[in-house]
Amino acid sequence: MSWLPMATVTTAPTRTEPQPLPENFMSVQPGGGICYRIELAWGRWRRWWLKHFRPGYVRRMAELRRGDPTGAPHEILDPRDLKFCRNRCACDWDPADDPFRWRGRLPFARWGLAELQLMGWPLLALTVALALTPYWYLAVLPAAALCLIVYFFRDPLRRVPAEPGLLVAPADGKVVEITKLPHDEFIGGPAVRIGIFLSIFNVHLNRAPAESRVIALRYSPGEFLNALNPQSAIRNENTWIGLEEESPPHRRLIVRQISGAIARRIVCNLRPGEVIVRGHKFGMIKLGSRTELIIADTDDLKIEVKIGRKILAGATVMARYTIEARNPNIRHSSFVIFPDP
Repeated sequence: MSWLPMATVTTAPTRTEPQPLPENFMSVQPGGGICYRIELAWGRWRRWWLKHFRPGYVRRMAELRRGDPTGAPHEILDPRDLKFCRNRCACDWDPADDPFRWRGRLPFARWGLAELQLMGWPLLALTVALALTPYWYLAVLPAAALCLIVYFFRDPLRRVPAEPGLLVAPADGKVVEITKLPHDEFIGGPAVRIGIFLSIFNVHLNRAPAESRVIALRYSPGEFLNALNPQSAIRNENTWIGLEEESPPHRRLIVRQISGAIARRIVCNLRPGEVIVRGHKFGMIKLGSRTELIIADTDDLKIEVKIGRKILAGATVMARYTIEARNPNIRHSSFVIFPDP
């Protein structure tokens, strides 16, 4: 046997097995809602129309569809049918085959397009109607409401930092809490919880803090306390998202979407087991709310924000892990054995 020097032997850490989606997570918007029900009704009518009057289109989209639609609560004829049930099935279309991908380039949240139309058009009509009467000055009221609705569902472009070891903000808003936790069961040790308050004037889309794999999802119905109330984090309706970093040492992290006094609808379209890149848009909370980021509290962790700091989802660096200490699973060895030729 010959002995040759070798600097390092790397042992790959064990990855966590993703958990199935809970039964009460019936759609990407498990809390339901009036606009949600209207959109589902529209989808039923649209699928009936497509099958009866555009069978060629239906066949072509079925041929282009990838994966298995089993588990979806309705037929999946084209990508629009995945909007509220993407998490319940494992099918999709290649972006080049999606005739509706242009909607993702609109400067508005795709999950809010129905609300924009259902509320926006009546407000616009009322504004115009009042403007043509002797009481034209009253048009300012529906016009202000219209502007607020349009402003709320905006989706501005964000430049996501690419430096390794960073964790970016999962939501816009203001940092209202930084708390050290002695132990978190999912994290597997000490953790830091960073709470973010979103007012009705913030962008309400949620983004992934890091490139990570979705391990577990939980939906908890609850109350709708004001998001500034500390009890809201415990008692309000919320979605809990357990993630695991793709890069070694595969640290775990948690994002919690928490409803507020006005916000009643939480959207999360993630599938257990899928990998999402840093800054990926995975959902939103409609109207004022709270989002929490819970991360492993290790010796190499540096928190980059303070209470009161205003942050932007996907763009603001919340914390970082130093590169030198990112992989505790590396064993240093002086030699490695090779067989003689």
